[in-house]
Amino acid sequence: MAKTRKQKEEAVVILTDKLRRAKSVVFTDYQGLTMNKLSDLRNKLSDQEAEFAITKNTLVELALKDAHYSKVSDDIKTGPTATLFAYGDEISPLKILAKALKDAQIGKIKGGFLNQEFLDAISLGRLASLPTKQELQGRVVGVLVAPLSGMVNVLQGNLRNLVYALDQIRIQKGGE
Repeated sequence: MAKTRKQKEEAVVILTDKLRRAKSVVFTDYQGLTMNKLSDLRNKLSDQEAEFAITKNTLVELALKDAHYSKVSDDIKTGPTATLFAYGDEISPLKILAKALKDAQIGKIKGGFLNQEFLDAISLGRLASLPTKQELQGRVVGVLVAPLSGMVNVLQGNLRNLVYALDQIRIQKGGE
């Protein structure tokens, strides 16, 4: 059933709001994904403060203009499109989407925006291959802790050597 003009205008307002709230937006070709896979993907993304919605290209284009996004490549405007809106972490939902598309061997990422800056599919693929924010934080903590643990080992080594030397003196003097 065709939507009325008023319904389309309301849809544009909703999409504009989502675009303004989103930290990253990714457009993808979803053709071939079954309803079960789409549902699983949406559940995984909702855990990451993200939303995956099938969107009409003309309505998205109007919403992008209303939300003051830069120009969009023509690849995004062609064919069926689903849009990922990431409200929390910018990269984790992209990683989940890229993995789901790769596992299903269906669909592709067309392009998107990170903080309103347009990125093509190749750039988004590179971002999806980066470690997550938590993994990077763990690495930073490891790098910061490594010198401290090395210093502790060095200081403990001196104490061990002192104890060993005192034990050898005790043995030489005939003590048990």
